[in-house]
Amino acid sequence: MKNVIRHSYLETLSRFCDKNLIKVITGVRRVGKSTLMQQFQDLLMEKNPEISLLSINLDIPEYRFLAEKSWKDLYDFITKALHPNKMNYIFLDEIQNVTEFEKLLEGLFVQPNIDLYVTGSNAYLLSSELATLLTGRTYEINLLPFSFAEYLKLSGKQENLNKAFVDYMRIGGFPEAIKLSVTNPVYTYQYLQSVYNNIYRNDILKRFKIYSESSYQAVVNYLINTIGSSVSSGNIAKTLTANGAKTDNKSVSRYIEMLVDAFLFYKVNRYDIKGKQLLATQEKYYSVDTGFRNALLGKELTSNSGHLLENIIYLELLRRRNQVWIGKADLAEVDFVVRNEEGYLQYIQVSQTVQNPDTLARELAPFDRINDHNEKILITMDYETGSRNGVKQVNAIDWLLKDSQ
Repeated sequence: MKNVIRHSYLETLSRFCDKNLIKVITGVRRVGKSTLMQQFQDLLMEKNPEISLLSINLDIPEYRFLAEKSWKDLYDFITKALHPNKMNYIFLDEIQNVTEFEKLLEGLFVQPNIDLYVTGSNAYLLSSELATLLTGRTYEINLLPFSFAEYLKLSGKQENLNKAFVDYMRIGGFPEAIKLSVTNPVYTYQYLQSVYNNIYRNDILKRFKIYSESSYQAVVNYLINTIGSSVSSGNIAKTLTANGAKTDNKSVSRYIEMLVDAFLFYKVNRYDIKGKQLLATQEKYYSVDTGFRNALLGKELTSNSGHLLENIIYLELLRRRNQVWIGKADLAEVDFVVRNEEGYLQYIQVSQTVQNPDTLARELAPFDRINDHNEKILITMDYETGSRNGVKQVNAIDWLLKDSQ
């Protein structure tokens, strides 16, 4: 299979190239951070073959000895390789493997003629300690699994888009999972289970104390099973305890924080559209990849296809560099309030189908409570499109493939 060029992320990296900021590429394990770094290095080399470039992947045997040394040893190793009279492009992959790596980054940042790029698999890279040390010096690029457009390129499933989308919803967007799905979907789910276990061992157990693995896993399963639903730690604790997995609010909150830190889930806060303020309760959580649902729960798509579609739309909104909230309009809820890079707002409702008149009325109702003139969009899997009282109805596949490269 051919390598898929991640144009949107490369465009962002190019935009911040030579800027006096540490470019921090974060994301869940196996999402393709190393590949993106290599693609950007190739782009730089293509523009200037004489460029001074040093790339160190701290996860591979060739450089693992450096991760086992002190941050100062790695700092000395890098500074000795610098060219004094030209810009040096330094790429450090899986930087969290280095103890006190924040001191390394601070030391390299103050060196002249260094443009620094780092990757890591957990949110410690942008934790309060690092943020305090490197205030105003970092720019985060959060890498997500493949979009539907990228899935089509890698899988070659271009002929029947509807069938391809069902496969994408089931398999997800991890590059290796897509490749394995061509051989046998069973291998895909085994691979995704191994990815999840790897994240658990390396990004959670090494950083946090898990007092009850069964309760922790119950929280994971609950969040996957309730994608797109408002949740609270208290309600989760009550439900799990009633089902035999005794736990409390505090433990649930800790487990959820761990999952967000490891990029397994994304938290979306609610936004009061009329009051124009964020709300502190009843947030939602979306999975980094819909393939985990089948891999961990063994559930068929038909049981929750609408919420899985919502999950896919949410991730695509993030890929397009939007800010995203859950909207509250009086007592009604809008699936997504979206602010793009230019500051324009959009309101989006997502539904598997609105062919039933009652479903259509329910999905349009929240828009009626919004008095401003920002764009309102209803995204469905229906073929029918058009405008309904100022609300633009679009097909989900068309929307996902719009402007894709």
